[in-house]
Formats: sequence, C-alpha cells, structure tokens
Amino acid sequence: MNAITSAERTRLTAPTEFLDYETDAVQAFIDHAVADRAADERRLAVELYYAVRDDVFYEVYGADLSPEGLRASHVAAGRKGFCLHKSVLYAAVCRAVGIPARLHYGDVRNHLASDRLRSHIGGDVFFHGLNTVYLNGTWVKATPVFNKILCRLYGMKPLEFDGTADSVHHPFDEEGNKNMEFVADHGDFDDVPYTFIMSQMRRKHPRFLDGDGTVRGGSLAAEATG
Repeated sequence: MNAITSAERTRLTAPTEFLDYETDAVQAFIDHAVADRAADERRLAVELYYAVRDDVFYEVYGADLSPEGLRASHVAAGRKGFCLHKSVLYAAVCRAVGIPARLHYGDVRNHLASDRLRSHIGGDVFFHGLNTVYLNGTWVKATPVFNKILCRLYGMKPLEFDGTADSVHHPFDEEGNKNMEFVADHGDFDDVPYTFIMSQMRRKHPRFLDGDGTVRGGSLAAEATG
C-alpha cells in the first residue's frame, strides 16, 4: 500500500488549467458515463474508463494540440482525439468524482498504427499518454485510449480495466504476436506539462505536426481497411 496524505488527495482531486472538470462539458460527460456518483471509487473509475475508451473516438489526424485543444472540456465536447487528449479527459473525470488522478507519459514501440501513420511518425516508437489513479490505497495505471471498434479493425484486443490491476499496453495482438512495449517512462504529472509534451512531439515526430495540431487528410479507421 502506498498511502497519500490528505493534502496530496486535495491537490490530486483539484481542477487545473487542463483538467477543467467544473465545466458543463465535463460534467455532462460524467452524467452520461456513471450510473451513480455516490458509488465506490473503484466502480466509478471503471465506468469512467470505459466511457473515455469507447465514447471518445481515437483519431490521430487533424487533432488539436493547442492548449485549448488539450483541455478536458474540449475533448469532452468533441468526443475525439488520441492518447494525449483521452488521458486528459480521464484524469479530469476521475478527479471530479473524488479519485486522485495524474497524467503519465512514456515512449512505446509497436503502437496501434497504419503504415501511413508510421511514415508520419518517423518509425515505430511513439510518445504516449496514459494515467495513474489512486484506488484502494495504491496507484494503478490506466490507459483508456484505444476504443473497441478501432482495436477490432487492427486485430488487437481492447485494453480492459478492473480498477485493481494496471491496464498499460497491448502486449499481444489477437493472433498472439507481440504488439506493443514501453521503451521509456517519463513519469507522472499533476497537470498537462504542455511545454514538455510539445517539445517531445516536435523532436520525435516533426513530420506528424502541422502548426499546433497534427497532419490532416487521414483516418486511422479507414487506413485499417484500405
């Protein structure tokens, strides 16, 4: 067990510039996602996980990476984005119901991607966002990123989460082949480290960027079937 102090709990359940859960858009998302806000924290964390995973479509093309675009309220309203967006929304909705939550970043190899996307990324190592949430006295990793439909298109098993064990990456595809692994861990952050994220993206994936967003003119779902 790794107990946190009351001061830490207060800090890690507070709204921030990016985790703006007091907004109407985020509150409406929570109302749609959970049956009872008074339920126990593990149940709430699981319900919110599946809402973010499957009700926010995973799309990398034309994604808004401006400060506004990476706010939880923007993601909740638009219901679209990739790991950087979806992890922000999950942290915000967890905090809104009293669950301490943080952003977590790393580099992964063999991420869900088409050949075209890999050419934009510049290889098979991707900068990746996920979460850590504090449940039952311990920190658990959660990755509410790849929605069920997209996983099916790419022959991957969707990541499940029960609120007790880490849900981190897709180690194998549906055929049993090794599919994804972490190659670097950048740790936890209380709020979106915007300058750090953009410096990582510009340094590692310059061809993927178009100003304060990502390249347009593609669809990850279409590229899975094209």
